[in-house]
Amino acid sequence: MQEHKIGVVAGVGPWAGLDLMRKLLQQWPAACDQAYPTIVSISQPSKIADRTAFLLGENACNPGYALAAQVLELTRMGATVVGIPCNTAHAPAIFDIIRSELATAGTPIKLLHMLEELAHHLRTEMPTVERVGLLATMGTYQSSVYETVLHSAELTVITPSQQQQAAIHDAIYNPQDGIKACGSGNARTLAVLTAVSRQLRRAGAEALILGCTELPLAITTPTFEQLPVVDPTSILAQALLREVAVDLNRDVCIVSADTRPNAM
Repeated sequence: MQEHKIGVVAGVGPWAGLDLMRKLLQQWPAACDQAYPTIVSISQPSKIADRTAFLLGENACNPGYALAAQVLELTRMGATVVGIPCNTAHAPAIFDIIRSELATAGTPIKLLHMLEELAHHLRTEMPTVERVGLLATMGTYQSSVYETVLHSAELTVITPSQQQQAAIHDAIYNPQDGIKACGSGNARTLAVLTAVSRQLRRAGAEALILGCTELPLAITTPTFEQLPVVDPTSILAQALLREVAVDLNRDVCIVSADTRPNAM
């Protein structure tokens, strides 16, 4: 019988890949080592061009080709379902290339779409929510990928002002104290995220999407500025585990993301 394995493209970025691995383990009920699912992971960030830089036209190298190559490598390692913990990687300009490369290779791998999983989660688990606030990188913001995906789920996305968006992007990317550099939040980055989240709530947001997979490293609570937090990484972890549970014909209750431990 084939062993079903979860594959993780873990270098986009490395801290986000580690966060997804942690959440996969936290959300799978197991009493011993052998009861956990099999996971194969690749973290080769140097081989993948920055997604935001590409989407902003600052880099002509489409990272979709490198991402597809790593998905194919995970396939050769035995992965049957793969997740990419990176929001900008799901922008059509990048994700369509990944899908095209996988189709050309004829691989049977199942590649989950993190934002589509999030839209399904919102409609089924938070059905009364109609307006969501978005914290994200400049690439995700300008690609409008969340607006496109969530519009089909009849959800309205509230985004920050241009000035606020630039501040969020810096909180994530700043080479001295940004979340990508430090792997966590600090007083300055949290002050930025707090101010923008407060403004999104005032603008009518009923929930807060952490639309960059580094943001859950800084915002670790189920609510933030009186808004329920929607963590795409946790939702992707749930979706990957459910795929494995179905493949194994296992009746398993995935641990709710709302009850996960916050410690790294």
